[in-house]
Amino acid sequence: MTQQVPSVSVNYAANGSSTKSNELGMREMQEGAYEKRGEQYLLIKSPPASGKSRALMFIALDKLHNQGLRQAIVVVPEKSIGSSFNDEPLSKYGFWADWTVQPRWNLCNAPGGDDGKVGAVGKFLASDDKILVCTHATFRFAVDKFGIEAFDDRLIAVDEFHHVSANPDNKLGTHLGALVARDKVHLVAMTGSYFRGDAEAVLSPEDEAKFDTFTYTYYQQLNGYKYLKTLDIGYFFYSGSYADDILKVLDPTEKTILHIPNVNSRESTKDKHREVEHIIDALGDWQGADPITGFQLVKTPDERVLRIADLVDDEPSKRDKVSAALKDSTQKNNRDHVDIIIALGMAKEGFDWIWCEHALTVGYRASLTEIVQIIGRATRDAEGKTRARFTNLIAEPDAAAEAVTEAVNDTLKAIAASLLMEQVLAPRFNFTPKTVKSGPVEGFDYGEGGYDPNKENVGFDEASGQFQIEIKGLVEPKSKEAKRICQEDLNEVITAFVQDKTTIERGLFDEELVPEELTQVRMGKIVGARFPELDAEDQEAVRQHAVAALNLTQKAKEIALSNRDDTETTGNTALIDGVRKFAMDVRELDIDLIDRINPFGEAYSILAKTMSEESLRQVQAVISAKKVQLSPDEARDLAKRAVKFKQERGRLPSITSPDPWEKKMAEGVAYLARMKQEAANG
Repeated sequence: MTQQVPSVSVNYAANGSSTKSNELGMREMQEGAYEKRGEQYLLIKSPPASGKSRALMFIALDKLHNQGLRQAIVVVPEKSIGSSFNDEPLSKYGFWADWTVQPRWNLCNAPGGDDGKVGAVGKFLASDDKILVCTHATFRFAVDKFGIEAFDDRLIAVDEFHHVSANPDNKLGTHLGALVARDKVHLVAMTGSYFRGDAEAVLSPEDEAKFDTFTYTYYQQLNGYKYLKTLDIGYFFYSGSYADDILKVLDPTEKTILHIPNVNSRESTKDKHREVEHIIDALGDWQGADPITGFQLVKTPDERVLRIADLVDDEPSKRDKVSAALKDSTQKNNRDHVDIIIALGMAKEGFDWIWCEHALTVGYRASLTEIVQIIGRATRDAEGKTRARFTNLIAEPDAAAEAVTEAVNDTLKAIAASLLMEQVLAPRFNFTPKTVKSGPVEGFDYGEGGYDPNKENVGFDEASGQFQIEIKGLVEPKSKEAKRICQEDLNEVITAFVQDKTTIERGLFDEELVPEELTQVRMGKIVGARFPELDAEDQEAVRQHAVAALNLTQKAKEIALSNRDDTETTGNTALIDGVRKFAMDVRELDIDLIDRINPFGEAYSILAKTMSEESLRQVQAVISAKKVQLSPDEARDLAKRAVKFKQERGRLPSITSPDPWEKKMAEGVAYLARMKQEAANG
């Protein structure tokens, strides 16, 4: 049996702005990045397929011609991505120079291992040539061999920057830290992920603070496409073998990339070839392989012949033939070239198939970065393609299996990934405190009746994909770093929060939970640990902004899902209307109200509708078996909140209060008092 979790459906205007070019041949995202070309350290965060490679070409050429830099070195994670930086006749589209890489200096195309390529980097540094392309590994070895100083007065551009980490074991991260410390190079870092480094920071906070950030959101990109209007994110739970249920989620009429599970994962049958055969058999009758492309030909019951690219087959001659056919540039715009791609560990980052409508992934993926990259395969704009979707097929916990806990963990992680992707795909939030001086911001539409000076307002600017939201009692960030985090990195904070196991377990399954325990105490603790350099007021500002962004998206999703049958509100503004409706339905949009929302409430209601009752009971049993007792740290956090409560109300929280949050703060104070008493009594 396969159960579908209703997908979040984010709809976009498809106004064509992100695909139009200006007089220099730059698309909207490239133009925005180029405006920051004078920055010594620049971080570009922009979705897959938004044109980052070309944006870098424009910036690098300006640095070489107008900013006095001697050379540009482009560093990519793997050889296949080096082709993104092949020659481009930019002047043909209006720019003042062309991007030209001499064949000998595109080391991604050069034969041989890293040893010979490291020597080539040395020769390039000694030459008068301007541009070199190499892999992260080659660059690491070159820095080891020639030293940091050898790269002075050059541009180092790191593509797919999320591969780097501040962990001392990550050599590339260490080298970049040393380059920043020496301060003699320009660095441009680019990533298509909004969760840089996932669990680990990419750079140390001190280094990161030196970077200027240019962010182009998924919302801006998809809103500005010409054809693609809707992106769905769905989760399906299945029992038994996934291969038996695959056709319940795999529609043979949709162009699909199917990522089968890693052979070491719980979902795998441990025989990847048999799984592919099973899938092909379920789709129809095998007709043989195309001799030119190597694609499997399968006749469906409705007499269509599907062309299936099998990238799972290990036999080099077969896989190389299929891989080459998929990369055939003459077929790039041919929708009928291939119908389904079955992959294992391939067809992710840097893989370009504009016709892909469905990215179907079996088994939970541990890295959010990987999920963003997989979704990015389906979010290309192509004529006639109006809808795209990402589906994650996940095994339900099985009462008889020993791996119940592992299955529960995967379920929780999938929900966390879902919440984060909703955040990434939604418009951007700008929060401001509501004061007597507040007024409308130019360019924002405040809905029917316009701006109301007597209440908190929600404005939306469709062109930039941004909300302007007034919240009563909101703390504003004071320092430059806190402002940067609130503007650029709220998703990083939300990632840490929803990936925190205790947080998500309690948010979903603790019936006695007081939401403020999560939104104030847990989120406060996560912000404090992540940004220890911020003072208490700035930490509180970041906490409030992150909770507001997460909870407003969740309330908007709840309203959008409840109005699914109402075609008016599910036009291309369902999420926007949801945020506005929530703001209108409450008496006051204040921070206390936002803190009182359980961020996981809507995720639980979806789970309850879709997972079998027995599995849901099991998940609850596994989690409630490890009931969390109050820890000294949490008691201290509650006591700090109690002090704030006393400053505002003139009294300490009461343990007999009917308000559960006040009662919880009082419990924290009592717990600390008990600890002190016990310590005094020895």
